[in-house]
Amino acid sequence: MATAVTNVAEVFTPNATREMELSAEAYKAALDEHGAEFQYARVGFFDRLVNGLNRLPRPMLALGTLGLFVYAMIDPVHFAERMVGLNYVPEPLWWLLGAIVSFYFGAREAYYFRSGKTPAPAAAVAPSENPALTEIQSRQAG
Repeated sequence: MATAVTNVAEVFTPNATREMELSAEAYKAALDEHGAEFQYARVGFFDRLVNGLNRLPRPMLALGTLGLFVYAMIDPVHFAERMVGLNYVPEPLWWLLGAIVSFYFGAREAYYFRSGKTPAPAAAVAPSENPALTEIQSRQAG
């Protein structure tokens, strides 16, 4: 009797658990398909060029901002003229620029959040050259 009621109820409202299982299976299949595309690294000139271009926006934004400060100190009059020129840029264009920058950095953050990876900082000192670390490791081992 209970099975019949459940079957009738599922005609009108979908089984939430089964729906979540199907959704998870579809998501895993999509991830597997996407992963298969990048299984083999390409080492051609174009791929190296695109990878290099993908690494440029953050340093360019940071160095460009510092460059504006230097330019303001070197030639304040021309810097002020350039800043007045920025007032003529229409507001929707500023919103578009903000959206592009936000999506770029947001996508990077989402990638690291989803994959569980964080960019590893370069080690300043090799573990074998750090006496304190060697001592701690020898205490833990022995």
